[in-house]
Amino acid sequence: MKLSEINDKANIEQILDKLGVKNYTINSDMSVDVDGSVNIACIGLNQIPVQFGYVSGGFYCFRNELVSLKGAPREVGKYFDCSSNHLTSLKGAPREVGGGFICSRNNLTSLKGAPREVGKSFYCSHNNLTSLNGAPREVGGNFRCSNNNFKVEPDHSFIRIGGKFVWSW
Repeated sequence: MKLSEINDKANIEQILDKLGVKNYTINSDMSVDVDGSVNIACIGLNQIPVQFGYVSGGFYCFRNELVSLKGAPREVGKYFDCSSNHLTSLKGAPREVGGGFICSRNNLTSLKGAPREVGKSFYCSHNNLTSLNGAPREVGGNFRCSNNNFKVEPDHSFIRIGGKFVWSW
């Protein structure tokens, strides 16, 4: 069932039950807010099956077959991890992440769509990046972008980084 085909609470409840998601509210626009974390990692998903809104804890969708972040939460209180998928874009990623944001080990060529601010660290290593265009403007912890296609140290002067900037091993 495609995300665009899910338009009633019964379908959404069935999907959330199957995924083991608890403590949720289905909003009038059919997006799902979760009081706690969502762990849909390592289950072979090629898409996020419902549209999430706010998730107060972490959102873990790593090691799947995702090619898009359509359905990802708009805001995450703690960590967002979409590493080890087949993503070529961060379009659909959360706008705000209170903890860390991990998008390593994908096929990203750009960081467009990344959150504007990340409360802790931002990891985008092991992708196909040639610049940091689209990167968050503020990262509270470390910014790691090693193992990409940078010829020289990428310009990161437009990013306020609270920790270390690591672009090469």
